[in-house]
Amino acid sequence: MIEKVGVYCRLSDEDRYKVNKTDDSNSIINQRSMCLKYANQNNWDVVDIYSDDDFSGAGIYRPDFERLIKDCESGKINLVLCKSQSRFSRDMEVIEKYLHNKFIEWGVRFVSIVDNADTNNEYNKKSRQINGLMNEWYLDDLSNNIKKSLKNKREDGLFMGSFASYGYDRDPEDKHKLIIDPVAAEVVRKIFDLYKEGIGYYKICSYLNENKIPPRSIYKKLKGSNFVCGKCNYDKVIWTPDTIAQILRNEVYIGNLVQGKKTSLGYKVHKSRKVKKEEWARKDNTHEAIIDIDTWNIVQQRLGTHQCPIKTGEVHYLTRKVYCPCCGQIFMRNVYKVKSSSTGKRAYLQCKGAKKLHICKNNRAIRMDELENILINSINELLDNYYDENNLQELYNKNDDRNNTVLNKLKVLQKEKNNLQKKINENRSYYRILFENKINGIVTEDMFKSMSKDYIKEIESMTKRMETIDEDINKLNSKKQEKKKAVNILRKYRHITELNKTIVDEFFDKILVGKIDKKTKTRNVEIFWNLEF
Repeated sequence: MIEKVGVYCRLSDEDRYKVNKTDDSNSIINQRSMCLKYANQNNWDVVDIYSDDDFSGAGIYRPDFERLIKDCESGKINLVLCKSQSRFSRDMEVIEKYLHNKFIEWGVRFVSIVDNADTNNEYNKKSRQINGLMNEWYLDDLSNNIKKSLKNKREDGLFMGSFASYGYDRDPEDKHKLIIDPVAAEVVRKIFDLYKEGIGYYKICSYLNENKIPPRSIYKKLKGSNFVCGKCNYDKVIWTPDTIAQILRNEVYIGNLVQGKKTSLGYKVHKSRKVKKEEWARKDNTHEAIIDIDTWNIVQQRLGTHQCPIKTGEVHYLTRKVYCPCCGQIFMRNVYKVKSSSTGKRAYLQCKGAKKLHICKNNRAIRMDELENILINSINELLDNYYDENNLQELYNKNDDRNNTVLNKLKVLQKEKNNLQKKINENRSYYRILFENKINGIVTEDMFKSMSKDYIKEIESMTKRMETIDEDINKLNSKKQEKKKAVNILRKYRHITELNKTIVDEFFDKILVGKIDKKTKTRNVEIFWNLEF
């Protein structure tokens, strides 16, 4: 029988020693030379040479490998010749599928020179399988080593992404460092400024699209980047709310790198899974920031409150600022037609607990313009007192009491967290004892299942509560950090005549609007300043 040989050569990225990407590497040339010489010595007829350069042996798709398999199935070749079995594949499943199944079915022989694999030799099968296992272990070790190496580099603050975030470029002198792209950075600043002023996602998108500002994917293409968006129709790409939300939440813009949010399931499974937040690789101050920390904190605070825009596309400046002291619910804004008003409309605020939930007796609405006047007068009084140290000191002392309230809340939450962790550890210890008793025959399988279910359920419940506590602690800590030094804010203003989103966010943490006193027909408005006195 005449042997019709298909020579198969493969080189992966880690094996490459080439000067130009389009050139065959020396290793591929050596593989081809060795195989052709071996075929000539055995008087075999080489029908074709199949070569995959820059393809891993674990890869599912390799162009010339696919062509080789088709030619084997069609009968064009009846012998596959490689330098070593690992060149054909490092995947044990592929080895079993073809060498020990399909090739037998198609009448194809497999021969590798270096490790003496030959499917015509029945005593050779175990060594082929051992080689396959060793090759797969090699890939497994390589995958783990690469993961560890990448993790270490991320933890050291090196940028390991494929493409720099919008607003940045890779440093030409150090590809693991980010430098500001001046053009895109201005767009990022504009997005943050608009959102800070109370403009919603959709209106920001409208502004960017109407001003013909290229979306991220288009901008990267214009700069000559190799970035590919598989789902993008580049003729119809526009700015979207999801893109705005991603930019506003990305810490890269304050100079921090947060990486490793996803990891692959394995070198053989081309899917990824999300990584727990506490396991992310975080490094602060790794590059120059585009957004200042005050702007960032204001934006994050608003993002965390889920403030919804009104019909104009803007978030009203008192949204999520006014609360009821009786039930703790927010005050809702409603606009009614009023003949006596110059505009024919008048805005009111009313307790959600009274109007929608019917759980509160603070049911009288307050006119928006009346509340605005109270707040403007309060700010101006504060500004007038700014130059009087004695009056300002009184405000400092009042605010200290409120700061102590936050600290007390933190202590209570931390204590609860510590107690929960202690109980979780106890439950895990009881579970281990129960498992050992099952192994030793002290408890039955049914008893183990019944009792362990309760332990596991309780652990899961306590773990969820701990996650909630962590979120509450982070919010309180964030609120402490967001408090501005009074002097830094007060020196910016001399007298306020009207409110806007920036002023409200700078001055007010929250406003409590109490019930109307039946005798005096007045109501108490208590202000919690967003200032550190």
